[in-house]
Amino acid sequence: MYHTYKNGFIEVVCGPMFAGKTEELIRRIKRLEYAKQNVLVFKPQIDTRYAVEEIVSHNLSKKPSIIIDKSREIYKYVKSDTDAVVIDEVQFFDNDIIEITEDLADRGIRVIVGGLDRNFRGEPFGPMPELLARAEFVTKLTAICVKSGLPATRTQRIIDGKPALYSDPTILVGANESYEPRSRHYHEVPGKPKKD
Repeated sequence: MYHTYKNGFIEVVCGPMFAGKTEELIRRIKRLEYAKQNVLVFKPQIDTRYAVEEIVSHNLSKKPSIIIDKSREIYKYVKSDTDAVVIDEVQFFDNDIIEITEDLADRGIRVIVGGLDRNFRGEPFGPMPELLARAEFVTKLTAICVKSGLPATRTQRIIDGKPALYSDPTILVGANESYEPRSRHYHEVPGKPKKD
């Protein structure tokens, strides 16, 4: 007797800025395309750093993508022959993305999401902690700390040459002019509340 196996599962690629997350997503997209899989690529409307209708890594590798504002818009594009859904900068989406990734994986679709696991304050970012808990596979990338040369797991926000304050807004889309990778001991967040 033969069994039909579904292929659906969730993969998360995370880490700080400049760790190569989008580059890794593009690598996986290319492999899926080589295997003749039908792949949909999404990114949030807020991310316009390098291109509007493409996901683009910091070294300027790119793949066409569908721009969406709310995560539920993904359903407008998923068809019966969709094999994989790739979502870049997933930390910027609303929490519905958690239920949507679970639903797509349950339908037999391979779901690959990439994004920052921590915000500039060093705290879990948006829906990412929940996605990490639900994923079958997690790839946690590191960058290189610009201060120490150690593995960087955090993203330092710089405003006018100084570390951003804890009270600054969480979302400020930028690139190397306003963010840099830092290791734990070189990550600075002035004004961060002290733990008792």
